[in-house]
Amino acid sequence: MNLPFDPAEVDPEQFGEARTELAMDHETAVDHVRETFSDAGFGMATEFSPSEMLNEKVDREARSASSSRTQSDDADRDPYYVLGACNPQMADRALDATDGQIGALFPCNVVVHELEPGRQEVYHVSIMRIARLLGLPTDTEEMDAIIADTGELVDEAFERLDD
Repeated sequence: MNLPFDPAEVDPEQFGEARTELAMDHETAVDHVRETFSDAGFGMATEFSPSEMLNEKVDREARSASSSRTQSDDADRDPYYVLGACNPQMADRALDATDGQIGALFPCNVVVHELEPGRQEVYHVSIMRIARLLGLPTDTEEMDAIIADTGELVDEAFERLDD
């Protein structure tokens, strides 16, 4: 597949990268991010912990594959949690603006990753901006408005995270 751009040349601002660090334990940070994004107008369509799943699955597969299991067979992932945030009004508008194609990128994921105990990174990229980079929008004017509106909501949420 040929992308309509060279990923190495893309400025993170073009795909709406946002990140911040929180000085709190992982579970508290997940709750804080969930509440903050909810207050900014996002519902949580889905939530999951890739680290828990991988730690369990890799360990189980390693045990069943061989009795000569080594320490490196464990995934041993630090806490990592994904909140699948969705603002229904924005999602509805984006589906119309992309002839339904953007649904393949739903929901908007917000990641909470433990960098070290007591220090979490919150990370997000804009699926609306990524859709534009991939050439999905069919209604450019409406997509400009959606990107501006969702960007304001995400910016508001990230500003509140530090409060």
